[in-house]
Amino acid sequence: MSKIEQALSRIFERHRIVLWYDVKRELGEAFAEVALPEVEKIELANNQFGVKYRILREQPAQKFLLYHAGPPPPDMDNWLLDVELAHGVFRADQTALWLSELGLGLEFADVVQPHADFFQAARRRDGLKRLLHADDTPRQVRLKMLAVCAGAEARLDGILENLLAQLAADKDDKIQLIQRCALDAFLWAQLERAYGYTSETPGIRDFAIELFKSCYAMETGEPPRLTADALVFLKRWKDSVRHHAAFETLSAECAGILNIKQDLEQREYRTLVEQDTFELIDRKILSGLVRDVAGRTISAGACAQLVRQRRQSHWYERHRHSYEAIEVAALFIQALDQVDLTVRSLVQGIEQYSQVWYSLDQRYRKFIFHARKSGQMTLLAPLLDQIENLYTNNYLLRLGDNWQQVVDACTSWAAPPVMRQQDFYERKVAPFLRQNKKIFVIISDGLRYEVGEELLGRIRQEDRYDATLEPALTVLPSFTQLGMAALLPHKTLAIAEESKGTALLDGHTTQGTANRKKILEQALPGRATAIQAKVLLGLNKEQSRALIRDHDVVYVYHNRIDATGDKLVSEERVFEAAEETLDELVLLIKKLANANASNLLVTADHGFIYQHRALAESDFSSQVATGAHIFDRNRRFVLGKGLVETASFKHFAAAEVGLEGEMEMLIPKSINRLRVKGAGSRYVHGGATLQEVVIPVLQINKKRQSDVTMVEVDMLRGSTSVITAGQLTVAFYQTTPVTDKVQPRTLRAGIYTQAGELISDRHELSFDLTADHPREREMPVRFVLTRKADEANGQDVFLRLDERVSDTSHYREYKAARYLLRRSFTSDFDF
Repeated sequence: MSKIEQALSRIFERHRIVLWYDVKRELGEAFAEVALPEVEKIELANNQFGVKYRILREQPAQKFLLYHAGPPPPDMDNWLLDVELAHGVFRADQTALWLSELGLGLEFADVVQPHADFFQAARRRDGLKRLLHADDTPRQVRLKMLAVCAGAEARLDGILENLLAQLAADKDDKIQLIQRCALDAFLWAQLERAYGYTSETPGIRDFAIELFKSCYAMETGEPPRLTADALVFLKRWKDSVRHHAAFETLSAECAGILNIKQDLEQREYRTLVEQDTFELIDRKILSGLVRDVAGRTISAGACAQLVRQRRQSHWYERHRHSYEAIEVAALFIQALDQVDLTVRSLVQGIEQYSQVWYSLDQRYRKFIFHARKSGQMTLLAPLLDQIENLYTNNYLLRLGDNWQQVVDACTSWAAPPVMRQQDFYERKVAPFLRQNKKIFVIISDGLRYEVGEELLGRIRQEDRYDATLEPALTVLPSFTQLGMAALLPHKTLAIAEESKGTALLDGHTTQGTANRKKILEQALPGRATAIQAKVLLGLNKEQSRALIRDHDVVYVYHNRIDATGDKLVSEERVFEAAEETLDELVLLIKKLANANASNLLVTADHGFIYQHRALAESDFSSQVATGAHIFDRNRRFVLGKGLVETASFKHFAAAEVGLEGEMEMLIPKSINRLRVKGAGSRYVHGGATLQEVVIPVLQINKKRQSDVTMVEVDMLRGSTSVITAGQLTVAFYQTTPVTDKVQPRTLRAGIYTQAGELISDRHELSFDLTADHPREREMPVRFVLTRKADEANGQDVFLRLDERVSDTSHYREYKAARYLLRRSFTSDFDF
């Protein structure tokens, strides 16, 4: 079938009669060759009246192709004018063929003729045809032609996003195609219509520069050249999963062109908290925060509030660790300013540490962790120096010295009612067995109390999990072999003489998982076993269930913190290891629970001291331990017989710390280290500081029913429900604080018409506030209305909070508030 026959066939699909005007009288042969099923051909040659009678009266159901050689006659002389108007007209020039192929009427000829280059390619014609609708206007057709050239959806913002993506990638084939197809003038006209963009030298790069310039001006209160819709477009663009990288590239480029760095130097960083057009804004805020936290000119509460606001920033994830380091530094400084480090007894010291003081170690750990992860040591240098000095001199050393006074006075290493580590099995494991219940114990090497407290929070946040935490007092010295042994069932606990600290339970060695397994099997024949955490994690579902089915007691040994900290080459990573430990312990707990374990215990063999900065000479003991026989020497203890107590050491006999035998020990006082060749000195344990000897004991239970809820959010509308300006500020109120069992909620907020059309920018809001005071759980948000809002003027609109449906890309309405949109012409001047 020829192209002419194809075009005619498409017209006959819609019309019974088609008139063909061969204006140049050059297609007579083509007419003669046309052969279409069920179509009768008639050539018009002064027979119009008779033809008209025939086609309308005599054969009203027959299809006719009426061919006229030459242009159509004037309307007044055209006997077939009414037929022409009521039915199809066919023109055989290229424009007509294209129109026919696309199913467009002759009224679109002015759309096709100026853009011939566009229609030369069948691929572009096919692409356009797929987008066309029967009710399209000429503007909509041109917009869809732009979309085809840009490889985008038929929306101006989608076209623009693709063109900006090409600009960011330093490519220009799409805009070059638009220019070749003579659609560039239409593009600039649409950008003027939508965003107010005009330029003597219009171009995509020129538009990008003006877009960033105007949006920055709007955010800083300066007069912009573009409209508020440009700001809405930029916000949507930067939040796009597909195009955010292009936004970041062009943002950086335009920041340099517009000299944003110099402008920011003149501004107060606290005025920038709602802005994120440029990454330099976050750098400015971070720099100001570091200065103010270090200078004590901002409260911890104000710092936390500002960091929370910055979580909405496009750049937050890139700088998250810097923000969190600064926030936790402010909290550390505040806590240290308020703390009382008085120690009156072993019991009171342990209680205070497990309730209050541990948080200073926790915040120091979190600060160092986030600072290292940020990679911004120059930025954080003032805080790094200050926090190190405060932690070491004002907290760690002071608390160590105060605690040492009660340690010096004690003759028995016990602090009832605090549980001793060697009583763990009888007090925590055996009660489950007496009730015919299974119990599973995870022992994580080096899990000091403050890490255990964080684990408590993580576990309680999990649905159907509950947990409690209590402190226990380790044996002395607080090192791995002895601590691991103390947690097993036994009658006597001792340290083998003439050995490197080998622990003996009832005369048997406990070194290694195999020996510990033997001790468990002897205590509970056929009912108990021990396994390494990495082995457990490698078990499949059936193997895990078999392990739990076949045993009443399982000890799981996990080692991440101590394995990292005890090595000189890796000790500086000990806080990263603590974070990894938390993740792995949650995984272990879930794996056991999913295999039908309902009762679990988590504890440790010992804690540790860690100072991130290299130690000073004064941190090492000035005296050398001496005695008749020295069997083992560590950074924090000496084992032997006939040991000499001096002003630098506290001496314990085995019986004083609950051990059998005649072994003696010297513990360096406070936080002092002993010099040991080749060993690390920043991460140490074995001594008697609170950080080393107070360990967590978590008891975890998995429930059958859900016990987790999410926070509720209300809208505080103020005194009016009428929108009269180009923007609206609304406060959202989180009704309760986030706790372990009341979890955060993330909502999407925007203003919509009754038909559901978005007429403002849209915000992703995280309601994760933990403050007890209601006013501190308010979140003000500013919405900027788009030009589409003008079409809804005088109508009710809705401020809507939507929540994502779990594990989908869909949203459902959470809450909505009705407003009356009543804007006057003055609302055009909001910026």
